[in-house]
Amino acid sequence: MNAAVAPDSTGQTHTAASILRRARRGQLRHLGASSFFLSCHQVAEALVPVTIGLAVDRAVATGDGPSMLRWLAALLGLFVVLTCAMRWGFRANLRATQGAGHDLRMLLAERVLDPRGAAGAERMPGELVSLATGDALKVGMLNYATAMAISGFAGVGVAVVALVRFSLPLTALVTAGSVLLLVITHVLGRPLEHRSAAERAKMAAATGLAADLIAGLRVLKGFGGERPAVARYRSASREALGATLRSAAAESTVRAVAVVLAGGLLAAVTLVAGRLAAGGSISIGALITAVGLAQFLVDPLNRITGFGSQRAQSLASAGRIAAILDAPHAVGGTRQATAAGPGRLRFEGFSAGTIRGLDLEVAAGEFVGIVASDPKEAAALLAVLARDADPETGTVLLDGESVAQLYPDETRSVVLVAPHDAELFEGTVADNIRSAAPGAELGPVVAAAGLDDLEEVLSEGLRTRLLHGGVSLSGGQRQRVALARALAADVPVLVLHEPTTAVDSLTELKITQGVRQLRDGASTVCVTSSPAVLSFCDRVVVLDGGVITTEGTHEELVGSHPRYRELVLA
Repeated sequence: MNAAVAPDSTGQTHTAASILRRARRGQLRHLGASSFFLSCHQVAEALVPVTIGLAVDRAVATGDGPSMLRWLAALLGLFVVLTCAMRWGFRANLRATQGAGHDLRMLLAERVLDPRGAAGAERMPGELVSLATGDALKVGMLNYATAMAISGFAGVGVAVVALVRFSLPLTALVTAGSVLLLVITHVLGRPLEHRSAAERAKMAAATGLAADLIAGLRVLKGFGGERPAVARYRSASREALGATLRSAAAESTVRAVAVVLAGGLLAAVTLVAGRLAAGGSISIGALITAVGLAQFLVDPLNRITGFGSQRAQSLASAGRIAAILDAPHAVGGTRQATAAGPGRLRFEGFSAGTIRGLDLEVAAGEFVGIVASDPKEAAALLAVLARDADPETGTVLLDGESVAQLYPDETRSVVLVAPHDAELFEGTVADNIRSAAPGAELGPVVAAAGLDDLEEVLSEGLRTRLLHGGVSLSGGQRQRVALARALAADVPVLVLHEPTTAVDSLTELKITQGVRQLRDGASTVCVTSSPAVLSFCDRVVVLDGGVITTEGTHEELVGSHPRYRELVLA
């Protein structure tokens, strides 16, 4: 089944350019305020050498004391504007930058958590974290660069207008030099986008490996696999370092060229202004203004040229974010269920993975065991029932309705698949169990899952706080807590996958009896090869070679079916 590209809530798909527009559009108020105040700062800073030049010509040269006081007051006013405008401008700029990053993080989280799934399914969790932090901030930084560039143009514009008053040759020189600087840095900045994309990809891969390494360190140490894992991370880290250095080299080249060209422009303006002053074409005040403006122009020109390099980096990060947002959904379905039914499952011509043409019905209230000869068969079946995948062909009917047509959350509220390796969360044991049903009565599910002896084993019983992933518990304890959580949900159809693999035979028997009693009258499917569990099933179905080969009670199959004995009793 081919999945379609995932549109956003407006039905539109995403591109790198659309992500940049979204980041800018969502922060227009802060971006506008930042651009205004930073432009005021640049205008005020450009007017400082102009004011000094006028003070020299009209007060110092003439010896006019009152005029000098007025010009000093004007300079004081400019510095007040400089200070306030910079403070307010950067405050608004920070809000525009961080706000855009926050909006993108929320957008990514919404897509990754979409019930239809598949966004980032092939990426490691650490890589998704890198996307939601580093790449989102990189995109937000374009708002910073935009406000800085706008203020840079304002500063250059005021400087050009001021120079027109003193000298047209100087004005022409500054204008031509500024345009040349922009063109050169734009051309040099093009490779930066590709190197930045490679840098973010390598950094995300290294972050993903690091997160997975930390999460699985205890398991790795158990079988001595930490050295190969660390070596793999070291290799990924070196690749990330190399990509970062290449990206930094490209960025530093662009910035270095910009500084050199700006410095050359400053030298040229100073030389031309000096010659004009020596020839009597401009006054001493005009010379001071021209040299001061030439020095000032280095900053706004760097702001303008910096926009190109930042846009290249933001565009690369935006492309990575767009790829996640437009990832195809794993499953379809948009319709709500017509009404809550008794929990009857039916497979008609079902094919997924290695399973082909499966026809099977689980009656309401039936306790069915499924023995799969190949773990891939079990995985394919569980993935479809969990709505992590749609059937390749055929249908799965839930109370007469095709699950592929239902919104995934609709199906999951009726059919709960509890994997044998379910994750636990930080918090108490009781918190973990109640996470599936906040108001659930814990006593029956705790007893059914074989957790009633927890008070004797753990110091605080159900109030014991767990570390991340429940690593403070044994494997059997984690498995029983996860089973209790699944039972607490009290759904019409519960699908269990090897729920007793980490417990001893006596505990397994107790759990099986408890689950069977608690689920009496509700549909339960247990994918397992455990004889203890299968002996309590109403019916056992054998899935071998992708097809159903036989079915019956556990006792019947043990006595009459050699292949069943091989799969279950060997």
